[in-house]
Amino acid sequence: MTSLRFGALGYAGVVKNIRVLLAEDQGMMRGALALLLGMEDDIEVVAQVSAGDAIVEAALTHRPDVALLDIELPGISGLDAAAELREQAPDCRVLILTTFGRPGYLRRAMEAGAAGFLVKDGPVEELAQAVRRVLAGETVVDPVLAAAALSAGPNPLTARECDVLQASADGASVADVAATLHLSESTVRNYLSSAIGKTGTRNRMEAVREARQQGWL
Repeated sequence: MTSLRFGALGYAGVVKNIRVLLAEDQGMMRGALALLLGMEDDIEVVAQVSAGDAIVEAALTHRPDVALLDIELPGISGLDAAAELREQAPDCRVLILTTFGRPGYLRRAMEAGAAGFLVKDGPVEELAQAVRRVLAGETVVDPVLAAAALSAGPNPLTARECDVLQASADGASVADVAATLHLSESTVRNYLSSAIGKTGTRNRMEAVREARQQGWL
């Protein structure tokens, strides 16, 4: 992974301190990001959280200009939190920073209202600049991931197929999935069969793995 270093990058048009919320479950990474971003003359880290379900409350309390969110967090995901921020804190711009550069994640992030998507193993020196750019109204996306997303095409799974796969991920029985989602067992089997076919896999666990690998779940 590229070492974390940030220079004093300027951006025309930004004339006030940029208030940033950090959501990252790895304490060392969160601390390093907070320290390095805080060294920028125009950036102030006003809140740090380690769980997805703490993001909205922290945003409403501290009123950040930009929320820098990891995807895979305890509680709700950064993608789900981004969608909630769009509803409850619409003035807060969201920048996704993740280890997982999956095309499906990028599409879901944009659908959730994120203004940017960067991969952690990319040129992290550009993160401070990306924060400034999204606040200035730009959309900032890792170019390699953007190209991959275009070539991969949209998620072929319906929302209900995703729900059923997600509920099946821990090995739950068809009956358990049906009870959890308030569906009949035959309906669950139909959704699973369809998802298996669309993912080109042999069974539901392979379908879950493939959907996760693509960023559809």
